[in-house]
Amino acid sequence: METIELIEMISRGEDSRTQFKREPIGSKDLAEEMVALSNGSGGVILFGVDDDGLVKGLSDQNIRTINAQLSDAANDKVRPSIYPKTEIHRIGDQNLLVLVVIVSEGVSKPYADKSGAYWVKSGADKRRITAREEIQRMLQASMLIHADELAIDGTTISDFDMTHFASFFGKQYGENLDAALERDGITLARLLNNLGLARDTNLNLAGLLLFGGNPQRYRPAFVVKAVSFVGCDAAGDKYRDSEDIGGCLRDMYKGVISFLTRNLRRLQGEKGFNTEGDIEMPIAALEELVVNMILHRDYFVSAPWRVMIFDDRVELMSPGTLPNNLTVENIRYGISMIRNPLITSFAIKELPYRGTGTGILRALKYVPDLEFESDRERNLFVARIPREIAE
Repeated sequence: METIELIEMISRGEDSRTQFKREPIGSKDLAEEMVALSNGSGGVILFGVDDDGLVKGLSDQNIRTINAQLSDAANDKVRPSIYPKTEIHRIGDQNLLVLVVIVSEGVSKPYADKSGAYWVKSGADKRRITAREEIQRMLQASMLIHADELAIDGTTISDFDMTHFASFFGKQYGENLDAALERDGITLARLLNNLGLARDTNLNLAGLLLFGGNPQRYRPAFVVKAVSFVGCDAAGDKYRDSEDIGGCLRDMYKGVISFLTRNLRRLQGEKGFNTEGDIEMPIAALEELVVNMILHRDYFVSAPWRVMIFDDRVELMSPGTLPNNLTVENIRYGISMIRNPLITSFAIKELPYRGTGTGILRALKYVPDLEFESDRERNLFVARIPREIAE
């Protein structure tokens, strides 16, 4: 980091990636700060700067003390270990010393302090987390667990839609389900365990959402909230159409496409008067984006999908920001990562999905001015399709 970059950083004040410390804070507190940054997107701790952004400087003894505390904290007070980098800068006419501690985003989340407490950044501050869902999301980021593999308490094989699954089985394996079970001498429960759709007597999330007869009985938040607004304001109180779309993933996909096609305008173009016009935006792009919304959400977040039609845009909102190191910029170049591998592996037969990771590229081909937003504050990923406002 150049000194001028450091000065600019100090001038912007503290935030979720920048922390000011006037003097040494002790190895225990330092461990908590590093854990919070590692569990987030990384950041820096600036020693020798007070909370107001005034550079006070450090003594040589201060720097020796902080370096000793860093070694103690990073190796003995953090699990797993963290490997920070340090830089020393001289600032101003008085050559005031500032020690920069650089903490990278962790690759082995979640990190905890020696007592077993997990910390995350909350704005410029940090907070201790105890909610299981937050810890699970960090385990997911490290590819240690996946939400779609977890058993759903209370479910049984009777919650399966057998007609749906038998149809899938026939298309996938080319034989009758009952005949296959009888030939192999196994129960349906054993087959579902073998396919990864159940754990013992419980369905897992993939089994429930892909083939459950009523998934919302156990996961009521996993529905699509669809609204066609009058105007361009999400806070508006007038709408043309509204629907809560539930069922299995296949049914939700069909329901969302139906909602979009009946609420978007049809344009005549060069067609004759007695011919139905074309949807105002490419249906192929809508299909790619709806599949992406359904398959790649964060299933550790207990929240619905949202489909919002405004006079000037369509917004498809999926719970959870982009996973790991994915950014809006690199997904536009075809970089992808599978967050829910079990659901995704079955989706090839259930949805118009190929699994090649090129869906966003195809959507951009049809709609070049398509916008994406990964909103960390609201924990949402948004695909935004512009519309021309009708005269």
